[in-house]
Amino acid sequence: MSGCSPSEREALLKFKHELKDPSKRLTTWVGDGDCCSWSGVICDNLTGHVLELHLRSLSHQEYYDLGRYDYEEYRMKSTFGGKISPSLLNLKELRFLDLSNNDFGGIQIPKFLGSIGSLRYLNLSGAGFGGMIPHELANLSNLQYLNLNELSGYGTLYVDSFHWLSSLSLLEFLDLSYVELSQSFNWLEVMNTLPFLEEVHLSGCELVPIPSLVNVNFSSLSILDLSWNSFSLVPKWIFLLKSLKSLNLARNFFYGPIPKDFRNMTSLQELDLSVNDFNSSVPIVYSIYLILSFSVLFPMPCKLSNHLIHFKALVSLYLSSNSISGPIPLALGELMSLRYLYLDNNKLNGSMPVSLGGLTNLESLSISDNLLEGNVSDIHFAKLIKLRYFDASENHLMLRVSSDWIPPPIHLQVLQLSSWAIGPQFPRWLSLLKSLAVLDLSNSKISSNIPFWFWNSSSQLFYLNLSHNQIYGNIPDIPYFSHYYYYSTIDLSSNHFQGPLPHVSSNVTDLYLSNNLFSGSISHFVCRKIHKVKRMRLINLDNNFLSGQIRDCWSSWSNLEYIRLSNNNFSGNIPRSIGTLTFLKSLHLRNNSLSGEIPLSLRDCTSLVSLDLGENQLIGHIPPWMGASFPSMAFLNLRENKFHGHIPPELCQLASLQILDLAHNDLARTIPSCIDKLSAMTTSNPAASFYGYRSLYASASDYATIVSKGRIVEYFSILGFVKSLDLSGNNLSGDIPEVLTKLIGLQSLNLSDNLLSGRIPEDIGAMVEVEAIDFSQNQLFGEIPQSMTKLTYLSDLNLSDNNLSGTIPTGTQLQSFNASSFTGNKGLCGPPLTNNCTVPGVQPRTESSNENRKSDGGFEVNGFYVSMALGFIVGFWGAFGPLVVNRQWRHAYFHFLDHLWDKVRWGLR
Repeated sequence: MSGCSPSEREALLKFKHELKDPSKRLTTWVGDGDCCSWSGVICDNLTGHVLELHLRSLSHQEYYDLGRYDYEEYRMKSTFGGKISPSLLNLKELRFLDLSNNDFGGIQIPKFLGSIGSLRYLNLSGAGFGGMIPHELANLSNLQYLNLNELSGYGTLYVDSFHWLSSLSLLEFLDLSYVELSQSFNWLEVMNTLPFLEEVHLSGCELVPIPSLVNVNFSSLSILDLSWNSFSLVPKWIFLLKSLKSLNLARNFFYGPIPKDFRNMTSLQELDLSVNDFNSSVPIVYSIYLILSFSVLFPMPCKLSNHLIHFKALVSLYLSSNSISGPIPLALGELMSLRYLYLDNNKLNGSMPVSLGGLTNLESLSISDNLLEGNVSDIHFAKLIKLRYFDASENHLMLRVSSDWIPPPIHLQVLQLSSWAIGPQFPRWLSLLKSLAVLDLSNSKISSNIPFWFWNSSSQLFYLNLSHNQIYGNIPDIPYFSHYYYYSTIDLSSNHFQGPLPHVSSNVTDLYLSNNLFSGSISHFVCRKIHKVKRMRLINLDNNFLSGQIRDCWSSWSNLEYIRLSNNNFSGNIPRSIGTLTFLKSLHLRNNSLSGEIPLSLRDCTSLVSLDLGENQLIGHIPPWMGASFPSMAFLNLRENKFHGHIPPELCQLASLQILDLAHNDLARTIPSCIDKLSAMTTSNPAASFYGYRSLYASASDYATIVSKGRIVEYFSILGFVKSLDLSGNNLSGDIPEVLTKLIGLQSLNLSDNLLSGRIPEDIGAMVEVEAIDFSQNQLFGEIPQSMTKLTYLSDLNLSDNNLSGTIPTGTQLQSFNASSFTGNKGLCGPPLTNNCTVPGVQPRTESSNENRKSDGGFEVNGFYVSMALGFIVGFWGAFGPLVVNRQWRHAYFHFLDHLWDKVRWGLR
């Protein structure tokens, strides 16, 4: 065996010198050693020439499959970057070059790569290249594999013409997905000159409508992906591809019936027609007897047919997220080759067919989120010996098996039966499922305690959800929990657990124990010393009976992002060590008995998005340093404490703030004149500030408890849309600043119970999104501004107990409010108040001119309904219009949903 030549060793060292290698992956590339033994280098055993360079990094999906989800951090710290050195030209026999999934920061693909004439394999996909793909790649006449896929979104490649590809006459594999090809009108003509093509991926390329072809020269094509483009008609030449095994036409604009010509594609094994406007039923392709995988998404309701029995070779059937109704056909139980069956998120009703229990090759079955009901017994699982994944959550099914039942799918890894009737006893058969990694029995009517054997056998679990039952008793320590996945979750919330908090494994990242009866101190939990790194990212102990001081032991919880301790009986000061949690994004300590001042150390938590310290006994001034310390702050609640002094103008630096609640303190002076600098409140667009993360089977989103329209409301999933300002119950004085009306995104504004004087700002009608206004119990005077008639969303108004005067503007919904909204203002008159304004020489103010008035109040009533209609129209199109009009937004939105679904569906396969 010959070692590598000195010239090629030197070429590789120069190549390394130009690269950025933050994780030191090329530490073996040093000195005068044999470069054929270097990491990623493969040489010819006889000549010693370098043949292959394998320098790829992990893709997002590959990284996710390892159970890790911080891909951005991995990409920043572990992938190659920098420049590609021309020294590669000295590798005279280089045939294989893979630099995929690295981060080259948007630089252009080097033109000199086209001079490495020996190359047969070139993969630069997901590597962050940008600009035009150089035509010089046309010189790679020996190239058989070319992958420039940019699905990762880290590069912005485009092609001005496909013509250069015609020189790659030996090409067998081509992937230009998510490369912009909108100006490449000759793409099909060029592709037809490549007779050896076997696999083509042109997904998301902004391709123009598919042109026609008289003759097809790439007849060896077996895989064709044209998804995520703008095609409307299926071209006839596709049906001439007799060797085609996989065809993906998903997410285009195809419409009408599914073409019957698909029946002649006898080699087809995978067909994806999902998310188009086809209106045929599934059986239209039942004569494709060899089809192995079929996926379609219908725009209109349809039913499954017993014709599915004709898919004798079917291995995968994906019909998720349609509007399929009716029962699950019994014929599905005769598809003995079926391995993957996904019927989730439809409107299927009836019972779960017993015939499914005979699918001996079935590995994944998902029928969740349907309308199924009835009993499920052991016969439904009789022959499912290969089943690994079973999700039937969110149905109305009842499991009826004996206490000594032995489940045939003994190797189940995922079992999700949320909302089934399984209780009242905790199921003993779970002890036999030794491979179980995901278990969800939430809301399953269990009303017993959990036997000790369960905790002793839970070490392989990484997701456990027993929430929303009536499970009682103490929880023992949980020292063992799976460490094979980056995220691991225990959710025991909304039960009747009691006693002290248990110790949990350091591998647990998300712990939900809220809405239980836990009591006593948390010191033993927080201050426990262990030798392993605590991986906890979220701890939710809301709504329990925990008490005592929150000990100052938080510095060892360095990965925490969410702390939720609201609605307990904690006392004492907020621990200073919380300030060491640099990743902290959400801190909720509301409704306890905490005292003292907000600790200065909290200013080091610069990632905070949500801070809720309301309903405690905190004292002192509101810290001015908050404005500069929390650039991403979206929710700040300090209500019902004992803060005094003034509202620091530094809070105006919180440009991301959507919800500010300082109500019921002892704050004085004026409302800061810089309040219009709260720029997130000056727009009606939904904000993306609120932080959330999603792991494989769980998600965590921020939440906020606010007082709006006199009610306590908790916001979760729509929190990014909520914008509110509450300064009520203080001693604020002076005028309401005119600039306040620039906060046009506000939905709720409460300044009641202060000492405010002056007039209501004349331009208050500019706050077109506002739904609730409360200015009551102040010293405001003057007339109600006419512009208030423009507030078509306004549904809650209180101007009572001021010194307002004049006529209440008519012709709007102001007359629809109760008279109590205006009482306590001696100078006010007109509907809905009983005192009229018929004073000699005074004409009531109306929205219309005299000549447009209608007698008998007709205009006022009609105007009210018109304003309601306009409000609905504006609201609807404001929220959903962008998805209808802007295809790029719609494309990104649905791609995001697809990505989340793929994670769940393929996570454990």
